[in-house]
Amino acid sequence: MYLLLDIFGYLSVVLRGLVLIAQSFTLGGLAFQMLLWGPLRPQLSVGSLAVEERCLAVLRFSAFAWALLTVASLALNAAALVGTLQVSWSEAVSADFGRADLVIAACACGVALLARGRSSRARSIALLALSLLALAMQTKLTHAASRLDVRWPLLLSGAGHMLGAGIWIGGLPYFLIALGGSKATGDWRLIARRYSLMSMAAVAAIVCGGTVMAIKYIGTTDAIYGTAYGVMTSAKVGLLVMLLVLGASNYFLVERLRRDPGTPILRLKRFAEVEIGIGLTVLLAAASLTSLPPGADLPHDRLNWQEIVERITPQWPLRLSSPDHDRLTISQLQEKVAATEEQRARVPPAYVPGEGTILPRSAEDIAWSEYNHHWAGVFVMLIGLLALVEHFRWGSWARHWPLLFLGMAAFLFFRADEQAWPLGPAGFFESFRDPEVAQHRIFVLLIVVFGLFEWRVRLRGNDAGPAALVFPLTTALGGALLLTHSHAIANIKDQLLIEMSHTPLALCGVAAGWARWLELRLDGRVSRLASWIWPVAFVLVGLILLDYREA
Repeated sequence: MYLLLDIFGYLSVVLRGLVLIAQSFTLGGLAFQMLLWGPLRPQLSVGSLAVEERCLAVLRFSAFAWALLTVASLALNAAALVGTLQVSWSEAVSADFGRADLVIAACACGVALLARGRSSRARSIALLALSLLALAMQTKLTHAASRLDVRWPLLLSGAGHMLGAGIWIGGLPYFLIALGGSKATGDWRLIARRYSLMSMAAVAAIVCGGTVMAIKYIGTTDAIYGTAYGVMTSAKVGLLVMLLVLGASNYFLVERLRRDPGTPILRLKRFAEVEIGIGLTVLLAAASLTSLPPGADLPHDRLNWQEIVERITPQWPLRLSSPDHDRLTISQLQEKVAATEEQRARVPPAYVPGEGTILPRSAEDIAWSEYNHHWAGVFVMLIGLLALVEHFRWGSWARHWPLLFLGMAAFLFFRADEQAWPLGPAGFFESFRDPEVAQHRIFVLLIVVFGLFEWRVRLRGNDAGPAALVFPLTTALGGALLLTHSHAIANIKDQLLIEMSHTPLALCGVAAGWARWLELRLDGRVSRLASWIWPVAFVLVGLILLDYREA
């Protein structure tokens, strides 16, 4: 139970993100069927039946996933209540959030069961009623449900925000299926035009709902940069801007397609793929927001602009020399605990993974962490620079830059967590009980994976095949996971300052991953532009890491 409580925060964010993804794909599938496919079906070619079956299969899978993930989230929250408040399981499940989750799961199961065969009027009405009921219950799990003032405008704004995300982001997989399954240019024009109109309405709902919630939950300008809620909201806005740029490009392409049915739609498909990836990242960021108190509720202990400027102002020299491990807090505490055999027998270790104890931090601990980040910045900046050098005729030797990822992974594996194996007292598997250590190990694994795959791609060139997509996908995934990453630091302001450095890292990672995706999946001007964007993003990541400080 202690392990569960210690990792509860991180697991709840991840589960919440997965729930929002499944919910969006379900709502998007229903909207696609009712607003696009149903009205257009009589005008489409004979191959439309196969497309509809594939869309319904995705819809059923999404709805079942929504139900299962909601039940898993309910079980996790109930377990936390049972472990902390000593209430019974029946009392925990019957709480407001438990009843809402059970209704949502039941509605999602109903949607999955009804989404079979050709639609009828009665079935469409039932599906619409179930989805709206589930959405209404979902708003009871948001910040709006706990407000004592302006509650209904916030509930309606939250519902419109989620519905808009479902129609736009959740509808993209079905849009791609429809474009891929339709062969006639007339079908492409009809589908693209209708989905473009749906997306614009969805964007309006997202922006309007988000604006109302931002005004109420953030409140003042200084809360935007002075609270974790404001910083994460800013990250969401940055991701939304990326989506709007892609959406605007697709809109102009759809207009060209409307005027000239012979317009190629490959770029429309590839941009839609990237929209899905960035959209999933937005939903993970939204899940992180639900775990944070609104900035308006935290009038004290906010960061001020001077503190932020002081922290981000570059300093020289870099922290490229490390203190000895035996000077760190964990080592000194462990020495005290193990001073005598008598103490060894009756005193627990200084650090027990999963117990939730935050160790004090000394100047040596801070220097150790800054050293790790600065050397990681050196690795990443070199990777970006070598990737840029590779563009030139004389730079073919730089194609081996992915091997630097392996060096960085080895460095981080040994250095990232001084309290865990191989340097610290906690064993390798035991250390995974600490969520921060577990997240670091996941990032190290991702670094190794895309380093190996990308080196193979560089050696094989155009013959690399699907292996070439591993690098952009893992880079984008790493950026998305960074939005759920957290640090266990007692000082709230120090923690927020660290998170403020991680947010631009995440945005650069997402931009780099999907730019590389476009480079591989397209050709011509867009591909060439993307081939310069992602190395520059890596250089920016390196510079941010080189400027990383904790004091």
